[in-house]
Amino acid sequence: MSGLGPQTDIELVEQANTTLYETIERGDHEALSGLWLDGQVSVVHPGWPVLRGRGEVLRSYALIMANTEYIQFFLTDVEIDVVGDTALVTCTENILSGGPAEDDGSVGPLIGQLVVATNVFRRTEDGWRVWSHHGSPVLADRDDEDEDDEGGGAGEGGEEAL
Repeated sequence: MSGLGPQTDIELVEQANTTLYETIERGDHEALSGLWLDGQVSVVHPGWPVLRGRGEVLRSYALIMANTEYIQFFLTDVEIDVVGDTALVTCTENILSGGPAEDDGSVGPLIGQLVVATNVFRRTEDGWRVWSHHGSPVLADRDDEDEDDEGGGAGEGGEEAL
């Protein structure tokens, strides 16, 4: 083969995962709809409850896209495992987002955040499709876990990392 396109399941899943984030960045809801499986899918956006079913999931993305002027994902720590027709992708979403533009037309305030994500894909006749996405905010640096708890670190209620 010439190497012009992805050859392995890992490469195909990586491409599907990248396409998911690029589609959200573009705000292309129609294309995003085509990336999800039909039927029982789920999503957990940081700070949101579990949303189940294609309609609920796609409505949530429509709401996010309508209220986000700018978003860009820089994915790090990407790990992909494929077993049969199911693929698991874990990654860190380094997100840069912005609210509505200022009155003078300039870009609104930009906010950076870290989210750890798990994306589950299923193989279909049309390629790999998203089955589930779960994003959880990163609330503290990993280095804090090794330091003595002096009012920072583990969390407000003294919760320890699992």
